[in-house]
Amino acid sequence: MNLFRKFAGAACCVFGLSMLATTAEAAPNPNFHIYIAYGQSNMAGAGPIQTGDQDPVDNFVMLSGIDCGSRKGGTSIKLAKGQWAKAVPPMFHCQEGLSVADYFGKTMAKEMPNVTIGIIPVAVGGASIKLFDKAQWQSYVNSSESWLANWAKDYDSQGNDYAAIINLAKKAQEVGVIKGFIFHQGETDGGMGNWEQIVQKTYNDMRNDLGIKEELPFVAGEMVYNGACHGMSTRVNGLSKYFAKFGVAKSQGTGMQSDRLHFDHDGYVEMGKRYATEMLKLIDKTVDPSAPSVSVPLYGGGSAGSEKPEEYGPYGEVFKIPGKVQAEDYNKGGQGVAYSDMDSKNQGDEYRGDGVDIYKAGMGMAVGYCQKGEWLKYSVHVEADGEYEVIGRLAGDNGTGAISVYLGDDKIGETMVSKKGPDYDTYEDISGGKVTLKAGDYDLKIQIEVDWVNIDYVEFKKVDAPVESSSSTEPTPESSSSENPDAIGNSLRISDALNMDNAQYFDMAGNRISKASAQKQGAFLVRIPGAKTFVVRNEK
Repeated sequence: MNLFRKFAGAACCVFGLSMLATTAEAAPNPNFHIYIAYGQSNMAGAGPIQTGDQDPVDNFVMLSGIDCGSRKGGTSIKLAKGQWAKAVPPMFHCQEGLSVADYFGKTMAKEMPNVTIGIIPVAVGGASIKLFDKAQWQSYVNSSESWLANWAKDYDSQGNDYAAIINLAKKAQEVGVIKGFIFHQGETDGGMGNWEQIVQKTYNDMRNDLGIKEELPFVAGEMVYNGACHGMSTRVNGLSKYFAKFGVAKSQGTGMQSDRLHFDHDGYVEMGKRYATEMLKLIDKTVDPSAPSVSVPLYGGGSAGSEKPEEYGPYGEVFKIPGKVQAEDYNKGGQGVAYSDMDSKNQGDEYRGDGVDIYKAGMGMAVGYCQKGEWLKYSVHVEADGEYEVIGRLAGDNGTGAISVYLGDDKIGETMVSKKGPDYDTYEDISGGKVTLKAGDYDLKIQIEVDWVNIDYVEFKKVDAPVESSSSTEPTPESSSSENPDAIGNSLRISDALNMDNAQYFDMAGNRISKASAQKQGAFLVRIPGAKTFVVRNEK
């Protein structure tokens, strides 16, 4: 590494890093997500290994491109080329260190517990992007210094690391799905005018040679912040013009080593998490509950993987309507099936422990940190045909957070907007209007329409039929006395009267007026055809 650091320090110019992220569909187990990780030393791993870094995670594995009987840091996990192993550092070369790929994989595995995350690690410190270009690799290796060529030959006897990636990826496709690429490279290529085009070419060539037709997410990482090659980060961000699905792991706020080229330990940890955050924004996170559990045979014996996802269905009892649908008791089935949550972090981390942000609200639970486009599904049973009022128990501090409710594929009621409260723990009932439902079993969906609304529950109240007048002759406004309007019927609150369907409005002299005009009156009459006439006193 000392030779490389001298070489890279002289060669780097002004720029940054890249990462690829992608979504593929066809594979034996759709819940085995595999990522190709390539680049130079910050991907290959130049970070110190500390306590806990080599603790394996059951649903995080690697398909090794090298042979390692012993590895830096003292892990007992051995590696064999073309064989799966639990993923711990160093992944790329036997005696390197912590990489941005390590905590990328650990974070992805934590955020998607019913998915197995696999890494294909091929990276060489000091390498130009030319090493991964199928048209340039040979001339590049032939002209490289011996130490770099020898590192490249760890993966392939000729130094054809592009072919090494393809061979490993084809083997991985036998058991899982290539979901994307993570890429950190650029320190060596600051003076290369067509660097961006070659990065794009490596991505397109890999997709084509692997038979992947759709665009996959591409996530790139910036250079060490304020380091020797920080200027290259501008070009890394510029890769967004070359990829349909692109993300950047920003480096600001991370630490560096004294060489000003490599992240320090905590920098590698943080950068890995930022890679995961970007990837989670780009991939299809749907978990297939019909797929079997993932079980990956490991080199040296044993297996790793993830459990079979929960089958789709109610979390407990089916919710009955009329009644309350508690937000935190959404159906089982996982991301993309029972819920969709855009946030890569479980913000509340209470109650269920999956991707939905549940937190304690008073004596119970609520769903919070809700963003537009997220949704939750529930199994419900409507007990009887009839008219119901929909009420959302909501909280917010901006007065704009909103939800809608769907029964099956149909939106029911009105969008409910939370009131502007003092905080997100002050809940109020928001009416979504009245809806007519048919008895039966349904999937109910709560859809987030506007960011930042917290949800305690959605309630359905049966609307009682109007009470018939006991008099055989219905009083009319014209026959009433303005001096004694209460003789006509019971007094109503304005909020009750104005929500009544088919109501007719009169002033106290019995003249027909509009609903809007009625609201301006201190008192007015409301006639409900087929029922009776009421006097309304405006509470305002």
